[in-house]
Amino acid sequence: MQENQVTFRPSLDRRRILLIEDEPVNQEILKMYLEESYDLVVAGTATEAIGIIRSQYELLSLILLDLNLPDFSGIEILRQVKADSRFARLPVIVMTSDRDAEVECLTLGAIDFISKPYPQQKVVLARVLRTIELVEDRDTLRWTERDRLTGLYNKEFFNRYAVQLDVHHREYPTDAIVVNINHFHTINDRYGKAYGDEVLRRIADNILSIVENAGGIAARSEADNFWIYCPHNSDYRALFDAVQGDLSGDGENRIRLRMGVYSEVDKELSIERRFDRAKLAADSVKDSVTKVIGLYTGTMYETELLSEQLIEDFSAAIRERQFLVFYQPQYDVRPGEPLLASAEALVRWRHPTLGMVNPGLFIPLFEKNGLISALDHYVWSEAAAQIRRWKERFGLTLPVSVNVSRVDLYDLDIVEKLRDIVDRNGLSGGELALEITESAYTEDAEQIISTVSRLRELGFRIEMDDFGSGYSSLNMFTELPIDSMKLDMQFVRNAFAERQDTRLLEIIIRLAESYGLHTIAEGVETAEQMLTLKTMGCEIVQGYYFSRPLPAEEFETFITARG
Repeated sequence: MQENQVTFRPSLDRRRILLIEDEPVNQEILKMYLEESYDLVVAGTATEAIGIIRSQYELLSLILLDLNLPDFSGIEILRQVKADSRFARLPVIVMTSDRDAEVECLTLGAIDFISKPYPQQKVVLARVLRTIELVEDRDTLRWTERDRLTGLYNKEFFNRYAVQLDVHHREYPTDAIVVNINHFHTINDRYGKAYGDEVLRRIADNILSIVENAGGIAARSEADNFWIYCPHNSDYRALFDAVQGDLSGDGENRIRLRMGVYSEVDKELSIERRFDRAKLAADSVKDSVTKVIGLYTGTMYETELLSEQLIEDFSAAIRERQFLVFYQPQYDVRPGEPLLASAEALVRWRHPTLGMVNPGLFIPLFEKNGLISALDHYVWSEAAAQIRRWKERFGLTLPVSVNVSRVDLYDLDIVEKLRDIVDRNGLSGGELALEITESAYTEDAEQIISTVSRLRELGFRIEMDDFGSGYSSLNMFTELPIDSMKLDMQFVRNAFAERQDTRLLEIIIRLAESYGLHTIAEGVETAEQMLTLKTMGCEIVQGYYFSRPLPAEEFETFITARG
């Protein structure tokens, strides 16, 4: 501890005061006045005081400031405190005998004065208590409406004030702008949360300067997500550069932002909807190397309308059985002639007015909006019933693999639901294979592995889907409860591209074999690809070489051909 700096142990029911005073006698007087009621931190120089403020500002309730200090003036301390968004909330009582300094101190943000020589103890205590209570009452309101880290509005109060801006400026064109940090989670992981918090504060300071100069309001809605609601200005590049400020840097920790703009908003929409559109625009440049600003467009609007319609129509589609389950045959290529071994269930949507809806559109949409579990359950039930019908009609068991989404694995009742489906149809678990995408194992792996292990113990065959799509780790072979590995379609296609470099593909197949895992290759389109995979040791193949996915009644031609 530095000389003249005294720290008392804080207690939960005592406020902490920073006393900045260089005269030992005055220090002792104020300590005698205050230490019974407050925890004191004492600094004898301006340099010590600034250091304490920077390290303890969240714990301080008040600063008592002498203006005459040995290194530099207390007025400079006051100026620095009020200029920094982290400290500006701290109330400062100036202690001085210089009446002429009061105007300057009030201008800089001092809240009260205590004259020298010091008045009676009860006067000092009354002023200190009054100041702390006033500021805490004010801060209760302020920090109810503000994000504590950045000082910007929180989402709730931002929405309220945005509505008020509309009321008073109904005809004035306004922009909704979203700012995000690219891969913010990696910044926290690599450099620590303190560094990440500092980045958020610097962005917030830049945004605050923008709205103070141009008008409007700003919020930190969540995590690294910032909202700006401001008068329309078409120079979005200048706005982006102002937000980016000096964050770009030159080193590894260069911060990259992206911005989405919903220009001249439709004020009939809710505030949330306006910023959903701005977020959609920001996400449109999420993976771009060159573009950092996305503008909400008519095409996005049409996509948004279609998405809303599909979500609204989902319940009716389930009820009216608009979702169809198609089946793609899977062939065992190990015999001399490939033999039909199983099938994959794939969902299609025959919409009453839109016709056949692309699964690439509705499946990601339902994953995002929490509807995918209901759709998965529908497909599981349909596939299990179809397996039963084929057993009854053809006297053979044809296993079918169905998709299990990551969200399904968080359902505490998933084991019972799947067991109930196979029991109702008189099946064993092995007749309904469960495809779980490899990316599902990357989050909450312990819980998911536990759930999958329980399913496997009941006899369900577990297939790792999409191996090679971007998350692959060879540790998966040894750590995860799986029976088969399904090679991603694009992984297979890339191996058979112009360079015909299939070495990695062969290594993966051989490695899987050494761990007792079956391999399934999807996306196979030619006889050459099929024969090469067979030579490598791949067991099961599916793809357009054999057939596209088919409705159940058309698929039956493959069953009858098997004999």
